[in-house]
Parts: sequence; structure tokens; C-alpha cells
Amino acid sequence: MSGEVVHNRIAVLRADRRVSRRQLAQALGVHYQTVGYLERGEYAPSLYLALRIARYFDVPVESVFSLEEFPPLT
Repeated sequence: MSGEVVHNRIAVLRADRRVSRRQLAQALGVHYQTVGYLERGEYAPSLYLALRIARYFDVPVESVFSLEEFPPLT
């Protein structure tokens, strides 16, 4: 996946909402390890899964995923 990195804020959103990987995975119908792979950037989600993740957190998809690194929060 060289050059095709999709950055995300799933871990930040999970921490902010106090949602475990297992809870998110269960809501999305995926294995909890998939959430870990997504958070570490080891797996790029399908468009369908990306949209479902954004909907779960009730934010626009571009608030969760980006082709550029997100700036630090502090």
C-alpha cells in the first residue's frame, strides 16, 4: 500500500466517546482486530465501512479519514 495511506482519527474519536474497540466493532459488524488495523493504518476501509464509521460517530467522513495527516489536537 505504498503511497496510498489513509490517515484516520478513529482512536481519537473512540477515546473521546469512551467506546472500546469491541463496542465499535460490534456496532459495525466487524472483528475488533479490524478496528485495531484501521486505527494503526494497516488496513484501509472500504468506502462503505468508512461511511458507516463516520455515521457511528455522527461526523462527516472527512472528519474521520484524510489523505493527509491530521494536525495534532494540542
